[in-house]
Amino acid sequence: MRNVFRNAAYRKLFGAQVVALIGTGLLTVALGLLAFDLAGGDAGIVLGTAFTIKMLAYVGLAPVVSAITSHLPRKALLVSADALRAAVALSLPFVTEVWQIYLLVFALQAASATFTPAFQALIPEVLPDERDYTRALSLSRLAYDLESLLSPVLAAALLTVISYHSLFVGTALGFAGSAVLVLATVLPSRRPATPAPFLDRLTRGARVFRRTPELRGLLAMNLVVAAATAMVLVNTVVLVQGELGRPQTDFALALACYGAGSMIVALALPRLLERYPERRVMLLGCGILPVGMLLVALLAGAAASPAAWAGILATWFVLGAATALVLTPSARLLRRASDDSNRPAVFAAQFSLSHACYILTYPLAGVLGSLLGLPATALILAVIAAAAGLVAARAWPRAIPAGPVSIPA
Repeated sequence: MRNVFRNAAYRKLFGAQVVALIGTGLLTVALGLLAFDLAGGDAGIVLGTAFTIKMLAYVGLAPVVSAITSHLPRKALLVSADALRAAVALSLPFVTEVWQIYLLVFALQAASATFTPAFQALIPEVLPDERDYTRALSLSRLAYDLESLLSPVLAAALLTVISYHSLFVGTALGFAGSAVLVLATVLPSRRPATPAPFLDRLTRGARVFRRTPELRGLLAMNLVVAAATAMVLVNTVVLVQGELGRPQTDFALALACYGAGSMIVALALPRLLERYPERRVMLLGCGILPVGMLLVALLAGAAASPAAWAGILATWFVLGAATALVLTPSARLLRRASDDSNRPAVFAAQFSLSHACYILTYPLAGVLGSLLGLPATALILAVIAAAAGLVAARAWPRAIPAGPVSIPA
């Protein structure tokens, strides 16, 4: 991992990612408290609507923004997106109506749909060596997992001395810090983009997916991950506190086990991918996730006991590990299947298409859990994940030609 940090540009960009993630984590806590202040017992409805708006913004805007901004300087684009996110965060303490939350969340996520794919597409250019890029992907996964574990702890500590409104200031500082670090980074020069009609730029990423077997497989893998992730994020609290009657701290412990599994695999993946091809590693993750969901179905139907609780912790660890097996190497496929002319569009397409899966699985996990119970919900999601995994294996043959796909204008 030390090799990648010797690259000054990557070092600053990774720092930008970390401080922005900390800001995002504080925002999640503060937004929940703001929703409760405004809506009381209906705060769950407010947050559910806000998260749906977030996903819709990701799915609908990422390819459009990528097409519109394809000719803009990358540094100016990233800094502008961070500035907008910081401005929205500073506006949230002044919200007095629920509809204002929805409007500001849409603006914030529109900026994120601009920033994140452009940022992700930049890293392969900063780290052209595939081994270094793989290490960077592991570090990125590690940063996301650590944020999910540490940000709530940081927020809880801050709330002992400040009001939750001040957490929005921390969020703005995170985005401002990201902008400063991007400004300080010397980015690789990029060849001028070939002029092309807007519709061509809008659909370029999707056309690369359609013509690339491993990316068609990745589309199905996105659904495998979304099915398992939805069960974990939507129903862990119901399983731990509702079904097993355990305290709130055990809910946090279950999520920590999920994050720990992901982090350990992320650290091990660079060496693993030196020995085995991405297809084998990612399909292994796709095979483990449905099996893990079947275990969830069994554990959700079992009587509360120390053995059931230990089984849940172990299963959550395995689900987190399997998720990292699929997600962490995926950017290597995007990098290999694209070139300088279409890489931002390809990353934007993956950003949009992967989040589209969550629009399906999040409400499915919640509604089925309420109507049918957790064992049946886990079983249904396991079937969806298994079917998607089979589609991925068929769509991505064992032997495929490597290299970028050129999409003519």
